[in-house]
Amino acid sequence: MGCNIAIDGPAGAGKSTIAKLIAKKKGYIYVDTGAMYRAMALYFTELGIGADEQDKISAAAPGADVTITYENGEQIVWLNGKNVNGLIRTEAVGKMASSSSANKDVRKKLVELQQQLAKKESVVMDGRDIGTCVLPDADVKVYLTADSHVRAVRRYEELRAKGQECDLDVIEKDIIERDYQDMHRALSPLRQAEDAVLIDSSDMSIEQVADAVIGMCKS
Repeated sequence: MGCNIAIDGPAGAGKSTIAKLIAKKKGYIYVDTGAMYRAMALYFTELGIGADEQDKISAAAPGADVTITYENGEQIVWLNGKNVNGLIRTEAVGKMASSSSANKDVRKKLVELQQQLAKKESVVMDGRDIGTCVLPDADVKVYLTADSHVRAVRRYEELRAKGQECDLDVIEKDIIERDYQDMHRALSPLRQAEDAVLIDSSDMSIEQVADAVIGMCKS
């Protein structure tokens, strides 16, 4: 018997890192929702639709079938039966994803696809509204957070490791602003589901958080 896991939380809480580690440890599918939005954006781009043509985006959205599989440990993103891994990481697709992901019809279609995936497989999904909107019936729901300063330090160290110059104070200010925006947006705002377990990872390692979540799975 499998287990569907929903992880929500603010920017920089380590959601994706934790979700990927849990999926690896348990052999579940990590649903990369960002990659799904990119595949959808690629679909619009291939149809010649522009980022500002919201009506056309809405009309075309139902025609896209996006899913994720894993083969030999590698995530494969499928768009209408075609492996699009090599096509969805371009700058143009990223820009299109940024504007099309706010479209309510795109969101509706992708939530349907994500729910279909969760019915067939044991999944780990992370985001802002997974436990509240996408997988309200998930077996395990976690609201993962950390002190804004801790999240800023993690982001700072991540960027420095990549050789990028950055300012810790600016990063922390951005994180606090993003929290506010995420919690106050009209469509699916960030909030802790009533039945979600709150985990503050400020003083925990990635392994400790992953093991705590896995411990909540009954299977």
